[in-house]
Amino acid sequence: MLGLLLSTLLLGTTALALSGGVLTSTDNLGRTICSVKAIGGGQDDGPNINTAFQQCSSNGRIVLDGYYVVDTLLFTTVLSDVEIELSGTVQYTPNIAKWSPQSYYMTYQNATTFWFLSGNNIHLYGGGTLDSNGQVWWDAYATNQNSGTAGGSSRTFARPVPLTVGNATNVLIEDLTQIGSPFWNNFVYQSSYITYRGINISSVSYSVNPTANSDGWDIYRSSYVTITNSTINNDDDCVSFKPNSTNIVISNLNCNGSHGVSVGSLGQYAGETDIVANVSVSNIVMKNAENGARIKVFGGSPYDNSTAGGGSGYVKNITFANFQVENVDYPIYINQCYSTDAAVCAQYPSTLSISDVHYYNITGTSSGKERGLVADLECSAECQDITASGTSLSPPNGTAAYTCKNIASVSQLDFKCTAPSS
Repeated sequence: MLGLLLSTLLLGTTALALSGGVLTSTDNLGRTICSVKAIGGGQDDGPNINTAFQQCSSNGRIVLDGYYVVDTLLFTTVLSDVEIELSGTVQYTPNIAKWSPQSYYMTYQNATTFWFLSGNNIHLYGGGTLDSNGQVWWDAYATNQNSGTAGGSSRTFARPVPLTVGNATNVLIEDLTQIGSPFWNNFVYQSSYITYRGINISSVSYSVNPTANSDGWDIYRSSYVTITNSTINNDDDCVSFKPNSTNIVISNLNCNGSHGVSVGSLGQYAGETDIVANVSVSNIVMKNAENGARIKVFGGSPYDNSTAGGGSGYVKNITFANFQVENVDYPIYINQCYSTDAAVCAQYPSTLSISDVHYYNITGTSSGKERGLVADLECSAECQDITASGTSLSPPNGTAAYTCKNIASVSQLDFKCTAPSS
């Protein structure tokens, strides 16, 4: 405690009080600083962290510089002009029976979260770590795949997202490490002007059971989102643009083991209109992945209440530039029959339109899993204004092959496209 008080004074602040494990002080600008003291001994630091956010919710600074065990939902809302210095470690307990019902529920694909961060003008930084004890969840999921709709989390076995930025504006998150997420690593939910940079994500299983649905970022009903200068090791989407993601900039990412940078999945819910527009993705290194630059759309459905296809909407003004791929199954991929039975897709094709999609300098090697195939662009209805230039892709053996279906602008592609064999 003496060391903490001394460092506080050296920073030009005045100590006020220690209450419930939270030391409050003020700096020379009049801001309140809330420093959370870790309890230790495996005890739950969650209530103290929530208290710190309540006490420093406006023009404040929260300091998390210890090793914190968290067994309580972090629900940090109505923040205004707040800095969060996470230089320590927040480790969520591997208590599936407790977390599944208590994690915060957000409806879309039944996603839940350990930490819901909400407000205006928030800066989260510090070089610290979010550790979610994912191995326990992955092993449990391997024997109980009750995961809800399309890879989401059921209420009986919810797999929480480590950090959700929700109902927020003007948020900067930088210089953090995330390890072992049970589910998606980051969820941008109904928010705008959100920036991530310098994020290091690792969702890697150390057992025979894979890490399921370990997306780096999922963006939903959000706009003006920037993700840059980050590294992602996982086995699902590096970044995924869910419904109603607009004005997005993604750049300078190293993705390994992923399912690509993906527009979608879209069109999942019948009667819903999904839009993804004005997206720029550039300077991506994609290794050992299923896909590189991908657009994925559910097929149609005969059912008015379907949760497995039948939605409408559009994808427009998407640019994938300067992709370097290595050992990638589908370096370029458009699929409008995602997670839909082929017979259903043939009878009820997707009505979601795709246009104004541009590929610049997609280079490197495929895995050879699809033999010579390096790009597969298949649309249900005619896709308009699809262009490619600077493409240089090769399989491990043989000649590169490109397939297209219902692409209106094949003359604007710098490769020769043939019809798919089936």
